[in-house]
Amino acid sequence: MTTTSATAKFVLSGCSPSSSPSTSTAPNRLLPFTNLNFKCRAFHSDHRFNRLLNFHAGYYKSPAFLCTRTATHSPSFTAAALATEASAKIIDGKSIAKDVRDEVAAEVSRMKEAIGVVPGLAVILVGDRKDSATYVRNKKKACESVGINSFEVRLPEDSPEEEVLKHIRSFNDDPAVHGILVQLPLPSHMNEKKVLDAVCIEKDVDGFHPLNIGRLAMRDREPLFVPCTPKGCLELLHRQGIAIKGKRAVVIGRSNIVGTPAAQLLQREDATVTVVHSRTTNPEEFTREADIIIAAVGKPNMVRGSWIKPGAVVIDVGINPVEDAKSSRGYRLVGDVCYEEASKIASAITPVPGGVGPMTIAMLLSNTLVSAKRIHNFK
Repeated sequence: MTTTSATAKFVLSGCSPSSSPSTSTAPNRLLPFTNLNFKCRAFHSDHRFNRLLNFHAGYYKSPAFLCTRTATHSPSFTAAALATEASAKIIDGKSIAKDVRDEVAAEVSRMKEAIGVVPGLAVILVGDRKDSATYVRNKKKACESVGINSFEVRLPEDSPEEEVLKHIRSFNDDPAVHGILVQLPLPSHMNEKKVLDAVCIEKDVDGFHPLNIGRLAMRDREPLFVPCTPKGCLELLHRQGIAIKGKRAVVIGRSNIVGTPAAQLLQREDATVTVVHSRTTNPEEFTREADIIIAAVGKPNMVRGSWIKPGAVVIDVGINPVEDAKSSRGYRLVGDVCYEEASKIASAITPVPGGVGPMTIAMLLSNTLVSAKRIHNFK
């Protein structure tokens, strides 16, 4: 990937429309924030630029920085493309998530009237991370908005692992609880695999239990639950009427939470799937062949316009903060895809924020309803 000359002027501002961070956009368990400790402003002298370039050379070579260059300094991306207006259809995750929540609320009401059962979701939060607490609060509000009961346990950071396991066992045995969610990340002294495995598979609304993931990977087997974020990605495609069967799809990232299950879901729907990851050589070559791209790597603006085939559909799972002095919080959120460039090439694209993020919580509510229906044999 090319870099610019030392006399170029740069402004690190990201590629998505400016906005304040939305705490409901995506849980921190999905993609951890990337700390950016500096902001590049316009440089008017080679001396100052070279000094900072030497200090921050790694970042200046990164897609997050390169995405913000002017067209005259981006030979890999045509000036003609940059000159055109954005043509991609915006996939409105907020609107679609609202539709899903309305459908869930109607079914929760019908279930309550028919058999007197209200679905219940239990959340366990360990520690005092502000972002985790915010996400738990948003999930609680979402439950209330659709009529789902919410149960919450908050434990100190230094709690023993056994304390968490005790609460999981209690919720496993509680008939009023139909879904159990352990907010990640857990403190370093806890074994995350052991904790997640302790959740009863019938109440694993996160879809993280190895048996659910295993069933997802096998043909002719059905998982009880599909992880919420990849499920939300596919729901966006379905509700936009985007064909998947026979299409070439590229998933960027292979995490257990998003990338791997997203690839499995696409394959289940007869797409030809390629997974691009940190060890992939020339990832843009694979991505450029895709009809559908799901980017879930956690690197701001990594996917450039030059990576995208004209007319492709882009689902951006990334949620990354970049410093922004204009924001009241000092930063704003951008995705893994350079929105400014991609929106001129793709046929449809999700924004960040407001794309995949709202769907994650909507799918969590949907999974909780599905669990309650299954447990009580309610059709």
